[in-house]
Amino acid sequence: MTVYRCEDTLESIFTAIYRAYEEKRDHEDTLLCLTDDPILFSEDVAAEADEERARKVMNTLKRRFGNEDCASLCMALAAEDTDKAQAVYRTVVKGLRAGSRPGRLFDNLADNDIHRAFALARGVSREVGHQKEFLRFQELDNGVLFSGIGPKADVLTFIMPHFADRLPVENFVIYDEKRNLFGIHPAGRDWYLLRGEEAQETLRLRYSQEELRYQELFRLFYHTIAIQERKNDKLQKGMLPLRFREYMVEFWKA
Repeated sequence: MTVYRCEDTLESIFTAIYRAYEEKRDHEDTLLCLTDDPILFSEDVAAEADEERARKVMNTLKRRFGNEDCASLCMALAAEDTDKAQAVYRTVVKGLRAGSRPGRLFDNLADNDIHRAFALARGVSREVGHQKEFLRFQELDNGVLFSGIGPKADVLTFIMPHFADRLPVENFVIYDEKRNLFGIHPAGRDWYLLRGEEAQETLRLRYSQEELRYQELFRLFYHTIAIQERKNDKLQKGMLPLRFREYMVEFWKA
């Protein structure tokens, strides 16, 4: 068995897929692994990210399966799951073998690998929708709009285009604190990602005076508009999970 040891990045996993075809591996006896767990009687191959190879795989997936299914595969790789690389790899192999047409890659959900990749993509898509709905921006004293998030999956790449399209003339930053990842959008320019300890030095949360006033007004509105006799905590937690509330100003203590 050949085991490609991948980093937990789309580029590394796509590079491993490219190499598996380039090196003419037996796809039935090849594993893409994100852990360092030893596997007996296997040949370990380090799959370091190669942007050119990853780009070629991306272009092939778009051409053969269509943009929608390619995006679903990318979403599956954004999930917090150690088996995602193998599920996506096997789905790609089976799709290419079957000559799947655009939009039909996930038709055979009876197949375990395809179903697994589909389920991972669906979970990440749901998380993307939640972040778009519950994300809150606050204005800093330098005029930049800032929002912190703590998503279950690595979704910043998928939500940045949404807000860049709606706030094209604003300077804004979205910070994924679980992954120490910043999405930065300069006004009127393309957004980009910044990761690492260097990025944390840019995090200076000093709210503008107007922002503080609006936070106080919004909390007052939120707590006074409620009808106590109709309060339903169970329903509210179902509609708005607790994990989002630490990032939402209406739930902050004054």
